[in-house]
Amino acid sequence: MTSAPPPPTSEITARKLRHVEACLLPESQYAGVRTGLEAVPWPYRALPERNLGGVDLSTTFLGRRLSAPVLIGAMTGGAERAGRINANLAQAAQKLGLGLMLGSQRVMLERPETAATFQVRELAPDILLVGNLGGAQFLLGYGAQEAIRAVQTVGADALAIHVNPLQEALQTGGDTHWAGLTVRLAELLPDLPFPVILKEVGHGLDVRTVAAVADLGFAALDVAGAGGTSWARVEQLVEHGAVISPDLCEVGVPTAQALRDARIAAPHMPLIASGGIRTGLDAARALRLGAQVVAVARPLLAPALDSAEAAEDWLANFVHELRVALFVGGYADVSEVQAAGSCLVASSTDSG
Repeated sequence: MTSAPPPPTSEITARKLRHVEACLLPESQYAGVRTGLEAVPWPYRALPERNLGGVDLSTTFLGRRLSAPVLIGAMTGGAERAGRINANLAQAAQKLGLGLMLGSQRVMLERPETAATFQVRELAPDILLVGNLGGAQFLLGYGAQEAIRAVQTVGADALAIHVNPLQEALQTGGDTHWAGLTVRLAELLPDLPFPVILKEVGHGLDVRTVAAVADLGFAALDVAGAGGTSWARVEQLVEHGAVISPDLCEVGVPTAQALRDARIAAPHMPLIASGGIRTGLDAARALRLGAQVVAVARPLLAPALDSAEAAEDWLANFVHELRVALFVGGYADVSEVQAAGSCLVASSTDSG
């Protein structure tokens, strides 16, 4: 089975911009589902016996050193305005020593004239940069060649393969052929010479999916749980100007649950926590549930539309909040949080 011919570049560009505009609307967010991170206990020590400036947030992820366990999550690309967003985010990531995941590069592969909107390596030569393609495309004609081209064209260090069946099912003309994708990914991964991440887009990786892919060779999983941006809602806002299937758009695995389930189903798999993470305390709680790093997208969209400095300011405050959370919790570094959290995940398993 092969993909239908892509629409003209002008139509793709307009759709990318409508996605950006829809994501800025409050209606793009889950209405009733919360991430569950707010219920994760966080310790407080009145005598932390350490200095705030001595809290070490640095970590290594996918072989690259990060100043803090933070990635800028996947957002956009394919339009000139989207290119400015990516450029501003890349400059902020470079300045702060964080990572960046690009938006879906399908448009770049099928319309090479849009490639410049994804090419940020010159602006950010030292960051962990992650490319991005849709999983459904690997049942519709894509293979190792396309994956390698997506990574090499932008100078990325790794590739995220995103899975988004709910979004596609609620999108007119969306990709709804998903049977056999697990086997297809198992065939694909050995042919790729770089780390590959499996990620959801905001409806959560469920425990059965994690168990099914745990031994395929992924370098990490991005749980992208429910509670933040609902891409099902985004698609309906783009196509109808309103959310017309609100119940379906609330379906998903909340972020905290997705982290717990993934840690249990794949104990040694590196995890990225994303989906509704809005504060440094959210990030700290996600680390306590077993995440190696966290990814943040939607809160950075408006600052990135403004300037690289605005994006940098938002991220700097986010990292500061994370440092303060570790400080008052009595933790010296990220590894101490993760070690303490292993007991929390284990206790939730015993009680369940």
